[in-house]
Amino acid sequence: MPQITPTLDTVEAPELVELLRGRRLAVLTGAGMSTDSGIPDYRGPDSPPSNPMTIRQFTADAVFRQRYWARNHLGWRHMDATLPNAGHRALAALEAAGVISGLITQNVDLLHSKAGSHRVVNLHGTYAQVICLACGQTMSRAALAELLEAANPGFAAQAAEAVGGIAVAPDADAVVGDTTSFRVVECGDCGGMLKPDIVYFGESVPKERVAQAYSLVDGADALLVAGSSLTVYSGYRFVRHAAAARMPVAIINRGPTRGDDLSTVKVDTGCSEMLALLADELPEVAASA
Repeated sequence: MPQITPTLDTVEAPELVELLRGRRLAVLTGAGMSTDSGIPDYRGPDSPPSNPMTIRQFTADAVFRQRYWARNHLGWRHMDATLPNAGHRALAALEAAGVISGLITQNVDLLHSKAGSHRVVNLHGTYAQVICLACGQTMSRAALAELLEAANPGFAAQAAEAVGGIAVAPDADAVVGDTTSFRVVECGDCGGMLKPDIVYFGESVPKERVAQAYSLVDGADALLVAGSSLTVYSGYRFVRHAAAARMPVAIINRGPTRGDDLSTVKVDTGCSEMLALLADELPEVAASA
């Protein structure tokens, strides 16, 4: 497997371009895809230590839940205002050109959709919807924000000022100081526990969503991974699936990934420059190809 480390002055990866040229691609993206939009990843070389939330913590501990919603009350706003970067735009352009037949993302930030990608499987859900764990009712995160603000008037502005700005994690969590006074809102229909409609650590991705993602991979000629360490099995399984089918696998990521040994080409760099290069270099693929 060629290991390519582009220089800082020029991003070139002829082996990657030649591997993907003329092929219809399924794409799998992770948190490294969104770092250039100001959302840090969990496991990149420069990422601070973090402990992503588990479903057990969220459901079993009222204090933890209070802390989570207080932090999310700030973090979701920052994520909602975040804009796609050159890498997201490049993937949308490649989809429009028929090069990409579908995109699977482990991210919950909706940046692919904001950039104009249409055939997107949000593997872990999105930050923009909330679900009741008791009755299954859903509501938009914006609607919940109004309820939380009414229950905690001025909290968001005061908390942001207290910590000198907002630092947000890939799941829309944010740094907040004292959260002990924060009031959590329950489901307006049944009084049940509300949870962001995202897949937490310890939860399984819905089967129909996994099947949809496998279908995208099976309908492609190659799999391109961008910005994922593939540490979590929910994404790694698609690399294993592609490799087992003898499908070429290309990986663009800063640092090692769990799938390096299964890849045909691995490029050790950030996503934006390399994906922009691919958008320039890969020719349009006919819809019937």
